[in-house]
Amino acid sequence: MKCQKCQKEVFLPFRCPYCGGYFCPEHRLPEAHECPNMELAWAPKEAAPMPIIQKQKSYEYTVTYLPVQTAKRKVYFSAKEVKHLTIAALLVSGIGLSSAIYLMEPGSLALFILIILASFFIHEIAHKIIAQREGFWAEFRLTFTGALLTILSMLSPFFKIISPGAVMISGFADNEKIGKIAIAGPTTNIILSTVLFLIAFLLPQNNLIFAIGAAFNAWIALFNLIPFGILDGFKIFLWNKKVWASAFTISLVLTLISYKLIF
Repeated sequence: MKCQKCQKEVFLPFRCPYCGGYFCPEHRLPEAHECPNMELAWAPKEAAPMPIIQKQKSYEYTVTYLPVQTAKRKVYFSAKEVKHLTIAALLVSGIGLSSAIYLMEPGSLALFILIILASFFIHEIAHKIIAQREGFWAEFRLTFTGALLTILSMLSPFFKIISPGAVMISGFADNEKIGKIAIAGPTTNIILSTVLFLIAFLLPQNNLIFAIGAAFNAWIALFNLIPFGILDGFKIFLWNKKVWASAFTISLVLTLISYKLIF
């Protein structure tokens, strides 16, 4: 979203509680963006407007935007989030089951599903942990489009997309905090890919399953690090180009290695 004052692209914009506009950190104060309701900002505290509650219908959850950032806190999981995580786990497991025809041994199916589950959820939970440690509201939510694509992927022998939902984050942040939250996800996939590659080389049994798991994680990291749109890569690129380049290069190398190892 763009700041309504300077048109600068902002991922977590500040919403003015007096005029309802969205602004970057530099223009978040009423006097900085020439708020048309400046008189409300100067009113006594007891007359100040209540925090704005905005319903996000596309994800079916409610976010409360407060005029100050909450203090750092411990990681927590709400009952609603646990419900969404459970449904997402079933959908992701369905992808693993639908891929069973590609496995050489039926007994490897449980291991394959476990790797797929770890690849997706560790990525998302990493985003959540870093965000909540920084004091933001962050919880996993299913999305209609993502869940639908995941279900369709179960029915297709070639079309495979695992995206039943994502971690939703709310709060006021600068590019540095946004970048640190974003890099957490791809980093977990890079680590998982490296570990699975080592296991594939050291253990001859089920080495194909571990190699596929390593390739899967390398590809997830590479795709998410593309500096475009809502992907993690764009947020990281805006924050620190050296960090982005290092992570992208590592994931690209892992992807190329996995291609040679499997094929």
